[in-house]
Amino acid sequence: MEKLLLIDDEVDVQYSFRRIFDASDIELHTASSGEEGLRLIPTLQPDLVLSDIRMAGLNGLETLRRIRQLDPQLPVILMTAYGTTQTAIEAMKLGAYDYVLKPFDVPRLKLLVASALKAARDTRQTVALRPQLEQQDYDLGVIGRSAPMQEVFKLIGQLAASDATALITGESGTGKELVARSIFQNSRRAKEPFMAINCAAIPENLLESELFGHEKGAFTGATAQRPGRFEQCHRGTLFLDEIGDMPPATQTKILRVLQNGTFERVGGNTTLKVDVRIIAATNKPLEEAVSRKEFREDLFYRLNVVRVHMPPLRERRGDIRLLVDFFLRKIGGAGAGTKSIGEKTLAVLEAYHWPGNVRELENVLRRAVVVSKGPALLEGDLPGELLQPTPALRPIAGPAGTAPAPIAPSVPPGDAVAESTPPATEAVSTDPTLTGDIRPLVLQLFRWARLQRGLKVLPAVERELVIEALKETQGNQVQAAKLLGITRATLRKRVDKFGIRRELSVS
Repeated sequence: MEKLLLIDDEVDVQYSFRRIFDASDIELHTASSGEEGLRLIPTLQPDLVLSDIRMAGLNGLETLRRIRQLDPQLPVILMTAYGTTQTAIEAMKLGAYDYVLKPFDVPRLKLLVASALKAARDTRQTVALRPQLEQQDYDLGVIGRSAPMQEVFKLIGQLAASDATALITGESGTGKELVARSIFQNSRRAKEPFMAINCAAIPENLLESELFGHEKGAFTGATAQRPGRFEQCHRGTLFLDEIGDMPPATQTKILRVLQNGTFERVGGNTTLKVDVRIIAATNKPLEEAVSRKEFREDLFYRLNVVRVHMPPLRERRGDIRLLVDFFLRKIGGAGAGTKSIGEKTLAVLEAYHWPGNVRELENVLRRAVVVSKGPALLEGDLPGELLQPTPALRPIAGPAGTAPAPIAPSVPPGDAVAESTPPATEAVSTDPTLTGDIRPLVLQLFRWARLQRGLKVLPAVERELVIEALKETQGNQVQAAKLLGITRATLRKRVDKFGIRRELSVS
Protein backbone atom coordinates (compact mmCIF):
# COMPACT_ATOMS: atom_id res chain seq x y z
CA MET A 1 0.00 0.00 0.00
CA GLU A 2 1.37 3.40 -0.98
CA LYS A 3 1.74 6.14 1.62
CA LEU A 4 0.53 9.70 1.22
CA LEU A 5 1.59 12.39 3.69
CA LEU A 6 -0.67 15.45 3.95
CA ILE A 7 0.87 18.55 5.56
CA ASP A 8 -1.86 21.08 6.36
CA ASP A 9 -2.76 23.02 9.50
CA GLU A 10 -6.49 23.07 8.72
CA VAL A 11 -8.47 20.31 10.45
CA ASP A 12 -11.22 20.52 7.80
CA VAL A 13 -8.73 19.78 5.01
CA GLN A 14 -7.36 16.76 6.87
CA TYR A 15 -10.92 15.49 7.40
CA SER A 16 -11.73 15.96 3.70
CA PHE A 17 -8.66 13.99 2.65
CA ARG A 18 -9.62 11.13 4.98
CA ARG A 19 -13.01 10.98 3.30
CA ILE A 20 -11.59 11.29 -0.25
CA PHE A 21 -9.08 8.47 0.25
CA ASP A 22 -11.08 6.40 2.74
CA ALA A 23 -11.94 3.62 0.28
CA SER A 24 -8.71 3.68 -1.69
CA ASP A 25 -5.60 1.56 -1.33
CA ILE A 26 -3.64 4.63 -0.18
CA GLU A 27 -2.43 4.87 3.40
CA LEU A 28 -3.00 8.49 4.46
CA HIS A 29 -0.90 10.18 7.15
CA THR A 30 -1.27 13.78 8.27
CA ALA A 31 0.91 16.50 9.80
CA SER A 32 -0.27 19.89 11.08
CA SER A 33 2.91 21.83 10.28
CA GLY A 34 5.93 21.80 8.02
CA GLU A 35 8.16 20.99 10.97
CA GLU A 36 6.05 17.96 11.93
CA GLY A 37 5.98 16.74 8.34
CA LEU A 38 9.77 16.95 8.06
CA ARG A 39 10.12 14.90 11.25
CA LEU A 40 7.78 12.21 9.88
CA ILE A 41 9.35 11.78 6.45
CA PRO A 42 12.54 9.86 7.45
CA THR A 43 10.61 7.19 9.41
CA LEU A 44 7.36 7.15 7.41
CA GLN A 45 9.07 7.21 3.97
CA PRO A 46 5.95 8.36 2.12
CA ASP A 47 5.51 7.87 -1.61
CA LEU A 48 3.94 11.32 -2.05
CA VAL A 49 3.62 14.54 -0.03
CA LEU A 50 0.82 17.12 -0.38
CA SER A 51 1.58 20.34 1.46
CA ASP A 52 -0.33 23.55 2.01
CA ILE A 53 1.65 26.70 1.24
CA ARG A 54 0.31 29.10 3.87
CA MET A 55 0.95 27.61 7.31
CA ALA A 56 2.22 28.89 10.64
CA GLY A 57 5.95 28.28 11.11
CA LEU A 58 7.52 26.79 8.00
CA ASN A 59 5.47 27.65 4.94
CA GLY A 60 4.98 25.20 2.09
CA LEU A 61 7.76 26.58 -0.10
CA GLU A 62 10.35 26.34 2.67
CA THR A 63 9.06 22.88 3.57
CA LEU A 64 9.52 21.86 -0.07
CA ARG A 65 13.12 23.16 -0.02
CA ARG A 66 13.92 21.02 3.02
CA ILE A 67 12.15 17.96 1.59
CA ARG A 68 14.37 18.27 -1.49
CA GLN A 69 17.40 18.09 0.85
CA LEU A 70 16.01 15.02 2.64
CA ASP A 71 14.87 13.11 -0.45
CA PRO A 72 15.34 14.63 -3.93
CA GLN A 73 13.17 11.90 -5.50
CA LEU A 74 10.08 12.36 -3.29
CA PRO A 75 7.26 14.00 -5.33
CA VAL A 76 5.58 16.96 -3.62
CA ILE A 77 2.28 18.62 -4.61
CA LEU A 78 1.70 22.09 -3.18
CA MET A 79 -1.78 23.39 -2.36
CA THR A 80 -3.15 26.85 -1.64
CA ALA A 81 -6.35 28.86 -1.59
CA TYR A 82 -4.39 32.00 -2.54
CA GLY A 83 -2.89 31.30 -5.94
CA THR A 84 -0.55 33.92 -7.35
CA THR A 85 1.61 33.85 -10.46
CA GLN A 86 4.82 34.26 -8.48
CA THR A 87 3.92 31.48 -6.04
CA ALA A 88 3.22 29.07 -8.90
CA ILE A 89 6.50 29.97 -10.60
CA GLU A 90 8.47 29.60 -7.37
CA ALA A 91 6.84 26.25 -6.57
CA MET A 92 7.81 24.79 -9.95
CA LYS A 93 11.33 26.28 -9.75
CA LEU A 94 11.83 24.46 -6.45
CA GLY A 95 10.83 21.17 -8.07
CA ALA A 96 7.21 20.67 -7.03
CA TYR A 97 5.47 17.89 -8.92
CA ASP A 98 2.44 20.12 -9.32
CA TYR A 99 0.58 23.05 -7.82
CA VAL A 100 -3.20 22.99 -7.15
CA LEU A 101 -5.74 25.46 -5.89
CA LYS A 102 -8.33 25.00 -3.16
CA PRO A 103 -11.20 24.11 -3.17
CA PHE A 104 -10.35 20.86 -4.89
CA ASP A 105 -12.01 19.23 -7.87
CA VAL A 106 -12.04 15.78 -6.26
CA PRO A 107 -11.87 13.61 -9.43
CA ARG A 108 -9.02 15.72 -10.78
CA LEU A 109 -7.24 15.60 -7.43
CA LYS A 110 -7.46 11.80 -7.42
CA LEU A 111 -6.08 11.60 -10.95
CA LEU A 112 -3.24 13.96 -10.00
CA VAL A 113 -2.39 11.83 -6.95
CA ALA A 114 -2.48 8.70 -9.11
CA SER A 115 -0.17 10.36 -11.65
CA ALA A 116 2.29 11.47 -8.96
CA LEU A 117 2.35 8.01 -7.38
CA LYS A 118 3.00 6.45 -10.79
CA ALA A 119 5.86 8.91 -11.32
CA ALA A 120 7.27 7.88 -7.94
CA ARG A 121 7.10 4.20 -8.92
CA ASP A 122 8.76 4.88 -12.26
CA THR A 123 11.47 7.00 -10.62
CA ARG A 124 12.38 4.09 -8.33
CA GLN A 125 12.95 2.02 -11.48
CA THR A 126 15.14 4.57 -13.25
CA VAL A 127 18.77 4.07 -14.03
CA ALA A 128 21.64 6.44 -13.50
CA LEU A 129 23.68 5.82 -16.62
CA ARG A 130 27.19 4.73 -15.75
CA PRO A 131 29.96 6.45 -17.67
CA GLN A 132 30.48 4.30 -20.77
CA LEU A 133 32.86 6.62 -22.61
CA GLU A 134 36.41 7.77 -22.23
CA GLN A 135 36.98 11.40 -21.24
CA GLN A 136 38.27 12.24 -24.73
CA ASP A 137 34.95 11.00 -26.16
CA TYR A 138 33.09 13.44 -23.93
CA ASP A 139 35.49 16.20 -24.99
CA LEU A 140 35.17 15.59 -28.75
CA GLY A 141 31.44 14.84 -28.77
CA VAL A 142 31.61 12.30 -31.63
CA ILE A 143 29.82 9.43 -29.89
CA GLY A 144 29.16 5.89 -31.04
CA ARG A 145 30.19 2.25 -30.88
CA SER A 146 28.00 0.96 -33.71
CA ALA A 147 29.59 -0.53 -36.83
CA PRO A 148 28.81 2.54 -39.02
CA MET A 149 30.42 4.88 -36.48
CA GLN A 150 33.50 2.66 -36.19
CA GLU A 151 34.01 3.16 -39.93
CA VAL A 152 33.71 6.92 -39.38
CA PHE A 153 36.35 6.82 -36.63
CA LYS A 154 38.73 4.88 -38.88
CA LEU A 155 38.40 7.51 -41.60
CA ILE A 156 38.92 10.31 -39.06
CA GLY A 157 42.19 8.68 -38.02
CA GLN A 158 43.35 8.26 -41.61
CA LEU A 159 42.42 11.84 -42.52
CA ALA A 160 44.11 13.21 -39.39
CA ALA A 161 47.40 11.70 -40.56
CA SER A 162 47.27 13.58 -43.88
CA ASP A 163 46.34 16.93 -45.39
CA ALA A 164 43.86 15.44 -47.85
CA THR A 165 40.67 17.35 -48.62
CA ALA A 166 37.60 15.65 -47.14
CA LEU A 167 33.90 15.71 -47.98
CA ILE A 168 31.53 14.86 -45.12
CA THR A 169 28.04 13.83 -46.18
CA GLY A 170 24.90 13.00 -44.22
CA GLU A 171 21.51 14.28 -43.17
CA SER A 172 21.11 17.45 -41.13
CA GLY A 173 21.81 16.94 -37.45
CA THR A 174 24.11 13.92 -37.78
CA GLY A 175 27.20 15.75 -36.48
CA LYS A 176 29.17 16.62 -39.61
CA GLU A 177 30.87 19.65 -38.05
CA LEU A 178 31.91 17.57 -35.03
CA VAL A 179 33.63 15.14 -37.39
CA ALA A 180 35.41 18.04 -39.12
CA ARG A 181 36.61 19.37 -35.76
CA SER A 182 37.74 15.89 -34.73
CA ILE A 183 39.82 15.56 -37.92
CA PHE A 184 41.35 18.98 -37.21
CA GLN A 185 42.08 18.34 -33.53
CA ASN A 186 43.93 15.11 -34.35
CA SER A 187 45.88 16.55 -37.27
CA ARG A 188 49.28 18.26 -37.47
CA ARG A 189 47.38 21.55 -37.89
CA ALA A 190 45.73 21.25 -34.46
CA LYS A 191 47.59 24.28 -33.07
CA GLU A 192 46.63 26.45 -36.05
CA PRO A 193 43.26 28.17 -36.67
CA PHE A 194 40.04 26.25 -37.33
CA MET A 195 37.20 28.25 -38.89
CA ALA A 196 33.72 27.14 -39.91
CA ILE A 197 31.46 28.94 -42.35
CA ASN A 198 27.92 27.99 -43.37
CA CYS A 199 27.62 28.63 -47.09
CA ALA A 200 23.80 28.51 -46.93
CA ALA A 201 23.54 31.11 -44.16
CA ILE A 202 25.40 33.96 -45.91
CA PRO A 203 23.80 35.90 -48.80
CA GLU A 204 25.36 35.17 -52.19
CA ASN A 205 26.66 38.73 -52.63
CA LEU A 206 28.49 38.57 -49.28
CA LEU A 207 29.82 35.00 -49.32
CA GLU A 208 32.71 35.76 -51.67
CA SER A 209 33.81 38.70 -49.52
CA GLU A 210 33.51 36.57 -46.37
CA LEU A 211 35.76 33.88 -47.83
CA PHE A 212 38.31 35.93 -49.77
CA GLY A 213 38.10 39.38 -48.16
CA HIS A 214 37.75 42.71 -49.99
CA GLU A 215 39.64 45.90 -50.75
CA LYS A 216 38.56 49.34 -49.60
CA GLY A 217 35.86 50.70 -51.94
CA ALA A 218 35.21 47.30 -53.55
CA PHE A 219 31.48 47.80 -52.97
CA THR A 220 29.10 50.05 -51.05
CA GLY A 221 29.97 49.82 -47.38
CA ALA A 222 33.53 48.55 -47.93
CA THR A 223 35.13 51.40 -45.99
CA ALA A 224 38.36 49.52 -45.26
CA GLN A 225 40.37 46.57 -46.47
CA ARG A 226 39.24 43.32 -44.83
CA PRO A 227 40.98 39.92 -44.93
CA GLY A 228 38.74 36.93 -45.59
CA ARG A 229 38.54 33.53 -43.94
CA PHE A 230 41.23 32.03 -46.16
CA GLU A 231 43.78 34.61 -45.05
CA GLN A 232 42.74 34.34 -41.40
CA CYS A 233 43.01 30.55 -41.60
CA HIS A 234 46.50 30.37 -43.13
CA ARG A 235 48.19 27.06 -42.15
CA GLY A 236 44.94 26.01 -40.48
CA THR A 237 41.71 24.25 -41.47
CA LEU A 238 38.63 25.82 -43.08
CA PHE A 239 35.32 23.98 -42.76
CA LEU A 240 32.82 24.81 -45.52
CA ASP A 241 29.42 23.61 -44.32
CA GLU A 242 26.49 23.19 -46.73
CA ILE A 243 28.80 23.61 -49.70
CA GLY A 244 26.04 22.35 -52.00
CA ASP A 245 24.42 25.78 -51.59
CA MET A 246 27.49 27.69 -52.75
CA PRO A 247 26.80 29.91 -55.81
CA PRO A 248 28.59 29.00 -59.09
CA ALA A 249 30.86 32.08 -59.15
CA THR A 250 32.22 31.30 -55.71
CA GLN A 251 32.66 27.63 -56.66
CA THR A 252 35.08 28.72 -59.38
CA LYS A 253 37.23 30.66 -56.90
CA ILE A 254 37.20 27.75 -54.42
CA LEU A 255 38.38 25.43 -57.19
CA ARG A 256 41.34 27.74 -57.91
CA VAL A 257 42.35 27.76 -54.22
CA LEU A 258 42.23 23.97 -54.14
CA GLN A 259 44.35 23.73 -57.29
CA ASN A 260 47.14 26.18 -56.47
CA GLY A 261 46.32 27.94 -53.18
CA THR A 262 45.89 31.39 -54.77
CA PHE A 263 43.09 33.98 -54.93
CA GLU A 264 42.42 37.74 -55.03
CA ARG A 265 40.34 39.77 -52.63
CA VAL A 266 37.06 41.18 -53.96
CA GLY A 267 37.92 44.41 -55.80
CA GLY A 268 41.65 43.67 -55.77
CA ASN A 269 44.21 42.48 -58.33
CA THR A 270 46.97 41.27 -56.00
CA THR A 271 47.30 37.48 -55.98
CA LEU A 272 47.54 36.04 -52.49
CA LYS A 273 48.80 32.56 -51.66
CA VAL A 274 47.69 30.56 -48.61
CA ASP A 275 48.15 27.09 -47.12
CA VAL A 276 44.69 26.05 -45.97
CA ARG A 277 43.22 22.60 -45.59
CA ILE A 278 39.58 22.44 -46.71
CA ILE A 279 36.99 20.12 -45.21
CA ALA A 280 33.54 20.44 -46.80
CA ALA A 281 30.15 19.08 -45.77
CA THR A 282 26.74 18.80 -47.35
CA ASN A 283 23.36 17.21 -46.68
CA LYS A 284 22.56 17.25 -50.42
CA PRO A 285 23.48 14.57 -52.98
CA LEU A 286 26.19 16.46 -54.86
CA GLU A 287 26.27 13.87 -57.66
CA GLU A 288 22.70 14.84 -58.54
CA ALA A 289 23.58 18.55 -58.34
CA VAL A 290 26.47 17.88 -60.75
CA SER A 291 24.18 16.09 -63.20
CA ARG A 292 21.80 19.07 -63.08
CA LYS A 293 24.73 21.46 -63.72
CA GLU A 294 24.09 23.12 -60.34
CA PHE A 295 27.50 22.16 -58.94
CA ARG A 296 30.83 22.13 -60.76
CA GLU A 297 31.93 18.60 -61.61
CA ASP A 298 35.64 19.47 -61.33
CA LEU A 299 35.08 21.02 -57.88
CA PHE A 300 33.15 17.97 -56.76
CA TYR A 301 36.07 15.69 -57.61
CA ARG A 302 38.51 18.05 -55.90
CA LEU A 303 36.45 17.96 -52.70
CA ASN A 304 35.61 14.27 -52.83
CA VAL A 305 39.16 13.03 -52.23
CA VAL A 306 38.08 11.17 -49.08
CA ARG A 307 34.40 10.93 -48.27
CA VAL A 308 33.09 10.44 -44.74
CA HIS A 309 29.41 9.53 -44.57
CA MET A 310 27.64 10.19 -41.28
CA PRO A 311 24.88 7.60 -40.75
CA PRO A 312 21.46 8.84 -39.60
CA LEU A 313 20.57 8.04 -35.99
CA ARG A 314 17.86 5.56 -37.04
CA GLU A 315 20.62 3.38 -38.56
CA ARG A 316 22.61 3.27 -35.31
CA ARG A 317 20.01 2.96 -32.58
CA GLY A 318 22.49 1.04 -30.47
CA ASP A 319 24.33 4.34 -29.89
CA ILE A 320 21.29 6.09 -28.40
CA ARG A 321 22.11 5.10 -24.81
CA LEU A 322 25.65 6.39 -25.21
CA LEU A 323 24.33 9.65 -26.64
CA VAL A 324 21.78 10.01 -23.82
CA ASP A 325 24.58 9.50 -21.30
CA PHE A 326 26.72 12.09 -23.09
CA PHE A 327 23.98 14.73 -23.38
CA LEU A 328 22.66 14.30 -19.83
CA ARG A 329 26.16 14.81 -18.46
CA LYS A 330 26.68 17.77 -20.78
CA ILE A 331 23.37 19.35 -19.75
CA GLY A 332 24.02 18.60 -16.07
CA GLY A 333 27.47 20.17 -16.32
CA ALA A 334 25.79 23.36 -17.56
CA GLY A 335 24.02 23.74 -14.22
CA ALA A 336 20.83 21.69 -14.50
CA GLY A 337 22.17 18.77 -12.44
CA THR A 338 22.68 15.35 -14.03
CA LYS A 339 19.39 13.47 -14.34
CA SER A 340 18.81 9.74 -14.30
CA ILE A 341 16.43 8.20 -16.82
CA GLY A 342 13.75 5.53 -16.74
CA GLU A 343 14.09 2.30 -18.71
CA LYS A 344 10.70 2.92 -20.33
CA THR A 345 11.86 6.40 -21.32
CA LEU A 346 15.00 4.93 -22.87
CA ALA A 347 12.83 2.42 -24.75
CA VAL A 348 10.79 5.28 -26.23
CA LEU A 349 13.95 7.09 -27.31
CA GLU A 350 15.36 3.93 -28.88
CA ALA A 351 12.14 3.24 -30.80
CA TYR A 352 11.66 6.74 -32.25
CA HIS A 353 12.71 7.31 -35.89
CA TRP A 354 14.62 10.63 -35.22
CA PRO A 355 14.12 12.63 -38.43
CA GLY A 356 16.28 15.39 -36.89
CA ASN A 357 19.00 12.89 -35.91
CA VAL A 358 21.46 13.55 -33.06
CA ARG A 359 20.63 17.27 -32.91
CA GLU A 360 16.96 16.44 -32.33
CA LEU A 361 17.88 13.95 -29.58
CA GLU A 362 19.90 16.62 -27.78
CA ASN A 363 17.05 19.14 -28.03
CA VAL A 364 14.52 16.57 -26.77
CA LEU A 365 16.71 15.81 -23.75
CA ARG A 366 17.23 19.51 -22.99
CA ARG A 367 13.46 20.04 -23.07
CA ALA A 368 12.86 16.96 -20.90
CA VAL A 369 15.37 18.18 -18.29
CA VAL A 370 13.57 21.54 -18.14
CA VAL A 371 10.03 20.15 -17.77
CA SER A 372 10.82 17.11 -15.59
CA LYS A 373 9.41 17.27 -12.07
CA GLY A 374 11.97 15.11 -10.36
CA PRO A 375 15.51 13.78 -10.56
CA ALA A 376 14.64 11.31 -13.32
CA LEU A 377 13.37 11.73 -16.87
CA LEU A 378 10.09 9.84 -17.34
CA GLU A 379 7.95 9.15 -20.40
CA GLY A 380 5.68 12.10 -19.61
CA ASP A 381 8.66 14.48 -19.87
CA LEU A 382 9.09 13.67 -23.57
CA PRO A 383 7.34 15.59 -26.37
CA GLY A 384 4.05 14.08 -27.53
CA GLU A 385 5.33 13.24 -31.01
CA LEU A 386 7.77 10.72 -29.56
CA LEU A 387 4.89 8.84 -27.95
CA GLN A 388 2.95 8.45 -31.20
CA PRO A 389 3.33 5.58 -33.65
CA THR A 390 5.38 6.44 -36.70
CA PRO A 391 2.96 7.99 -39.26
CA ALA A 392 1.67 5.70 -42.00
CA LEU A 393 4.16 2.96 -41.09
CA ARG A 394 6.68 4.54 -43.46
CA PRO A 395 9.60 2.07 -43.82
CA ILE A 396 12.97 3.34 -42.72
CA ALA A 397 15.85 2.58 -45.03
CA GLY A 398 18.66 0.63 -43.42
CA PRO A 399 22.33 0.68 -44.40
CA ALA A 400 23.14 0.08 -48.04
CA GLY A 401 22.35 -3.45 -49.10
CA THR A 402 20.01 -4.22 -46.20
CA ALA A 403 16.26 -4.41 -45.95
CA PRO A 404 14.29 -1.54 -44.41
CA ALA A 405 14.29 -1.65 -40.62
CA PRO A 406 10.95 -2.51 -38.98
CA ILE A 407 9.36 0.36 -37.15
CA ALA A 408 8.54 -0.23 -33.51
CA PRO A 409 5.80 1.90 -31.94
CA SER A 410 7.15 4.37 -29.46
CA VAL A 411 4.92 3.68 -26.46
CA PRO A 412 5.86 0.67 -24.38
CA PRO A 413 3.21 -1.03 -22.23
CA GLY A 414 2.77 0.49 -18.80
CA ASP A 415 0.38 2.14 -16.37
CA ALA A 416 -0.53 4.93 -18.75
CA VAL A 417 -0.68 5.62 -22.46
CA ALA A 418 -0.01 8.75 -24.44
CA GLU A 419 -2.78 11.27 -24.96
CA SER A 420 -2.53 10.58 -28.67
CA THR A 421 -3.94 7.02 -28.31
CA PRO A 422 -6.86 6.65 -30.74
CA PRO A 423 -10.26 6.92 -29.02
CA ALA A 424 -11.65 3.62 -27.86
CA THR A 425 -14.74 4.02 -30.06
CA GLU A 426 -12.52 3.62 -33.13
CA ALA A 427 -11.31 0.25 -31.94
CA VAL A 428 -14.83 -1.26 -32.07
CA SER A 429 -16.23 0.70 -34.99
CA THR A 430 -17.38 -1.10 -38.14
CA ASP A 431 -17.20 2.07 -40.20
CA PRO A 432 -15.01 1.06 -43.19
CA THR A 433 -13.29 4.46 -43.29
CA LEU A 434 -12.29 4.12 -39.65
CA THR A 435 -11.15 0.55 -40.23
CA GLY A 436 -8.71 1.84 -42.83
CA ASP A 437 -7.22 4.14 -40.20
CA ILE A 438 -7.01 1.41 -37.58
CA ARG A 439 -5.22 -1.16 -39.73
CA PRO A 440 -1.82 0.60 -39.57
CA LEU A 441 -2.11 0.75 -35.77
CA VAL A 442 -2.85 -2.96 -35.63
CA LEU A 443 0.18 -3.70 -37.78
CA GLN A 444 2.27 -1.52 -35.48
CA LEU A 445 1.10 -3.49 -32.47
CA PHE A 446 2.04 -6.79 -34.08
CA ARG A 447 5.51 -5.46 -34.90
CA TRP A 448 5.75 -4.25 -31.33
CA ALA A 449 4.78 -7.69 -30.02
CA ARG A 450 7.60 -9.29 -32.00
CA LEU A 451 10.08 -6.94 -30.31
CA GLN A 452 8.64 -7.36 -26.79
CA ARG A 453 9.03 -10.92 -25.64
CA GLY A 454 6.11 -12.22 -23.63
CA LEU A 455 3.81 -9.31 -24.60
CA LYS A 456 0.19 -10.37 -25.10
CA VAL A 457 -1.22 -7.80 -27.47
CA LEU A 458 -4.95 -8.06 -26.79
CA PRO A 459 -4.82 -7.81 -22.96
CA ALA A 460 -2.24 -5.00 -23.14
CA VAL A 461 -4.36 -2.94 -25.54
CA GLU A 462 -7.59 -3.70 -23.67
CA ARG A 463 -6.09 -2.54 -20.38
CA GLU A 464 -4.84 0.74 -21.86
CA LEU A 465 -8.21 1.42 -23.51
CA VAL A 466 -9.99 0.97 -20.19
CA ILE A 467 -7.54 3.30 -18.42
CA GLU A 468 -7.87 5.97 -21.10
CA ALA A 469 -11.67 5.71 -21.17
CA LEU A 470 -11.79 6.28 -17.41
CA LYS A 471 -9.40 9.23 -17.72
CA GLU A 472 -11.38 10.69 -20.61
CA THR A 473 -14.61 10.55 -18.59
CA GLN A 474 -12.94 11.63 -15.32
CA GLY A 475 -13.65 8.26 -13.75
CA ASN A 476 -17.35 8.01 -14.68
CA GLN A 477 -17.85 4.29 -15.26
CA VAL A 478 -21.19 4.67 -17.09
CA GLN A 479 -19.73 7.12 -19.60
CA ALA A 480 -16.51 5.12 -19.92
CA ALA A 481 -18.50 1.95 -20.69
CA LYS A 482 -20.47 3.82 -23.40
CA LEU A 483 -17.23 5.13 -24.87
CA LEU A 484 -15.86 1.57 -25.08
CA GLY A 485 -19.12 0.10 -26.36
CA ILE A 486 -19.47 -2.33 -23.45
CA THR A 487 -21.73 -2.61 -20.39
CA ARG A 488 -20.83 -1.14 -17.01
CA ALA A 489 -20.68 -4.65 -15.54
CA THR A 490 -18.16 -5.69 -18.20
CA LEU A 491 -16.13 -2.56 -17.49
CA ARG A 492 -16.02 -3.39 -13.78
CA LYS A 493 -14.79 -6.90 -14.60
CA ARG A 494 -12.01 -5.43 -16.72
CA VAL A 495 -11.04 -3.01 -13.93
CA ASP A 496 -10.74 -5.94 -11.49
CA LYS A 497 -9.07 -8.23 -14.03
CA PHE A 498 -6.31 -5.78 -14.89
CA GLY A 499 -5.84 -4.39 -11.37
CA ILE A 500 -6.57 -0.84 -12.48
CA ARG A 501 -6.31 1.61 -9.57
CA ARG A 502 -9.63 2.45 -8.02
CA GLU A 503 -9.08 6.19 -8.05
CA LEU A 504 -9.41 6.04 -11.84
CA SER A 505 -13.07 5.07 -11.43
CA VAL A 506 -14.50 7.41 -8.81
CA SER A 507 -18.18 7.47 -9.76
